[in-house]
Amino acid sequence: MQIWVDADACPVVIKEILFRAADRAKISTIFVANKLLRVPPSPYLRAMQVAKGFDVADNVIVEALEAGDLVITADIPFAAQVIEKGGHALNPRGEFYSRENIKECLSMRDFMESLRASGVETSGPSAMQSSDRHAFAKQLDQFLARLPR
Repeated sequence: MQIWVDADACPVVIKEILFRAADRAKISTIFVANKLLRVPPSPYLRAMQVAKGFDVADNVIVEALEAGDLVITADIPFAAQVIEKGGHALNPRGEFYSRENIKECLSMRDFMESLRASGVETSGPSAMQSSDRHAFAKQLDQFLARLPR
């Protein structure tokens, strides 16, 4: 089992939580981005730079993903691909996407996109709060605790 991080848009505070969790759990964690990323020296952390372009990092992760792997992403269509392939998807705000909720998440995303396309001004996601960081850390810890040792 590995953790894959859609790292281009991943908040720094979430990356820092993942750095510590990877070392603590001794689990391979790969940060995939189309820009150069620095990760602390660790046998469990790796940065992978991919070509620039729409969904390039997502496609690289989906190609390499194995059933049971965890992907950190806020990209709902990408999370749907991860789930379809048998992976787990966790939002940086601490929400797990699942077979049970991904269709609803996609529908809401598409609805909001259609509102924006018709000229309705919608607000984007709120700034990360400490409660978001805590929710993410808690969900990640619970997921890692369930892994076979």
